[in-house]
Amino acid sequence: MCGIVAATAERDVVAILIAGLRALEYRGYDSAGIAVFDGTQIQRTRAVGKVRELEARLASNPLAGVTGIAHTRWATHGVPNEANAHPQSSVDAISVVHNGIIENYVALRAELKQLGFRFDSDTDTEVIAHLIHHFCKQGLNLRAAVRAAIARLEGAFAIAVISRDEPGNVVGARRGSPLVIGLGIGENFLGSDVQALIKVTNQFCYLEEGDLVEISRTSVSIEDADGNAVERSQYASELSTDAVERGEYRHYMLKEIYEQPRAIADTLEGRISGEHILPNIFGVDSEALLKRVRHVQIIACGTSYHAGLVARYWLEALAGIPCSVEVASEYRYRHSVVPTDSLFLAISQSGETADTLAALREAKRRGYLGSFAICNVPESSLVRESDLVLMTRAGPEIGVASTKAFTTQLSALGLLVLELARINGLEVSRYKELVNDLSSLPRLVSEALKQAPAIAKLAERFVQKNHALFLGRGANYPVALEGALKLKEISYIHAEGYPAGELKHGPLALVDEDMPVIAVAPNNTLLEKLKSNLEEVRARGGELFVFADNKVEIANGDSRGAVVKFDSGSNFIAPAIFTIPLQLLAYHVAVLRGTDVDQPRNLAKSVTVE
Repeated sequence: MCGIVAATAERDVVAILIAGLRALEYRGYDSAGIAVFDGTQIQRTRAVGKVRELEARLASNPLAGVTGIAHTRWATHGVPNEANAHPQSSVDAISVVHNGIIENYVALRAELKQLGFRFDSDTDTEVIAHLIHHFCKQGLNLRAAVRAAIARLEGAFAIAVISRDEPGNVVGARRGSPLVIGLGIGENFLGSDVQALIKVTNQFCYLEEGDLVEISRTSVSIEDADGNAVERSQYASELSTDAVERGEYRHYMLKEIYEQPRAIADTLEGRISGEHILPNIFGVDSEALLKRVRHVQIIACGTSYHAGLVARYWLEALAGIPCSVEVASEYRYRHSVVPTDSLFLAISQSGETADTLAALREAKRRGYLGSFAICNVPESSLVRESDLVLMTRAGPEIGVASTKAFTTQLSALGLLVLELARINGLEVSRYKELVNDLSSLPRLVSEALKQAPAIAKLAERFVQKNHALFLGRGANYPVALEGALKLKEISYIHAEGYPAGELKHGPLALVDEDMPVIAVAPNNTLLEKLKSNLEEVRARGGELFVFADNKVEIANGDSRGAVVKFDSGSNFIAPAIFTIPLQLLAYHVAVLRGTDVDQPRNLAKSVTVE
């Protein structure tokens, strides 16, 4: 959530900052702003709404400068209005952009008011600006003032700061929220992520927890949490500008849905050879640790949590290893019992999800056998802080509603589950069969995508609906949860996912002609029980929409419902394939309802605060 861009250069940086904000729009925001040093003073322009509103203001009243900061804000303290938009300033001396939440801002605000500072916003961020200004007035330079200020802050933050009295310099710091340095020739940058800066550089350094950095046109100076000068590794990003463009697609989400066959193939590539998984793909000597695993604790949020729920079915059925799955925000505040030889498995697309990171750090104090991360961002905090890692290779995911992240996470989890199953004595022939199933996933996802026209037509019947019920059984119950999440996220239709066997225990009371029911029907041992559940829906006059495997014999029922069939593969990989039509359904319903598909209201792509 929120986005930071900062630049210091020999050229005017306004266009760079605006381009960076546009690249960060996927993160979710409700206002945007920019501040630049124009050679005499810091000039600031802010606007409520999208970056285009900020651009319109700049067209009427242009800014120019060689040093500046910019921000897209997602409201946490104070409503979305111009006064609360970032950058926040302390008179005309200091300007700050900030991601995160300052938990002790109320006490600091009262203290600063007593010192004579006037507050013009309701934000916690304005406290940072005044606090830095206070230390500058005590004679500290900008870097030292920022160091002194962040020592007083409680909570999570990434900040970038400019000062009227030190033109050409930008100071940044991170604690609990990501910040990356972009390295140029005669210019340097800061950003919330690589995508904000990829159009101006492909050379990056990632700040670690507690780091502080000062950049000028020609230098980068980093200090660790203790104030010691340090160097951080430089990386050449393989991300291309094309990867963060929509191309021929109307929305990023649609582009990312269609990228799934390639993304899954990339995630599996180099990790499977013939009919077996290659050794040590999870890290050097990983097999020695995995041989000791007798329990797995999965922690994640949102869509990643649903991937973890699928993996629980796989782990217990194939590897014979008990598994617990919990939402990270609950786990971190609960006193839990850690079973002997338990592996802590964290799943996150960004690797910077605040609750998941906090859960990982808490887990390290609780005595787990080891920590394992499944993540899409190689340089993220989650990856750096975990013992074992398996990277998904989804590439950039811009749409807030996660699609290819989910299916690549399932692919990565499939690799881990099969390795644990092999270690725990899964029959060789069965192991090879499942490896082959996993290898077939990209092809079958491509086939499922061919149902898009039929699903787009089906979506027309949801436009006027306000509620929907998704049903699944076994490992496809989490797919129902994910389908419901996708629909509610981007179409704003209230949707719930349930195990089909729970219909009689409450949800059936909701079923009538205005409540569409969506079910996934794989060809497995639970099929007949699922059919009985579906008949219960028909008997109550519900509209029933079934996504079924080609081999499933299931009647259309009547004109109020529909059945869409495709090859869902084996029971092992079926959850990933059944996800595809549910993604397409959510997308086309949202388009027909006219919502903002890529940036749904109130939501952020990367949740870096609690």
